[in-house]
Amino acid sequence: MSCTPDRRIIWIAASALAVSVIAPPVGAQTKDIRGSILYEDNGKIPEGRVFIYLENPAVQYKTRAIVPKTSVNSDGKSRVIEYSFSWPARLKASPELRVVARLERDDGWLIARGSAPFKTGAPAKITLNQALY
Repeated sequence: MSCTPDRRIIWIAASALAVSVIAPPVGAQTKDIRGSILYEDNGKIPEGRVFIYLENPAVQYKTRAIVPKTSVNSDGKSRVIEYSFSWPARLKASPELRVVARLERDDGWLIARGSAPFKTGAPAKITLNQALY
């Protein structure tokens, strides 16, 4: 008694093999945190350095900021600054996470600050508000 495989079974197996070879493993995909920064009232972003990082307001103040961060220079002429940085490997997504941007002068004086809730896969749009002293 000979058993010949059905043509549909062969196509299903070949399709599954092709998808598993082409698709990268899920664990190896990197998450990027990306978005844009605007200044209040859609004005030009003042000259300085913008530091962007993740923050969890649910934890104690000294450990709020999460180490991986990036910085971007502002020339004082742009209305929008785009940014992106890699997701920290040790961090798990949390509904409390926020993306924070701080605009500082060269001497470290805070000019403006803003934040936006972090949502996996969605760009975070941060509006910088002028710091009042």
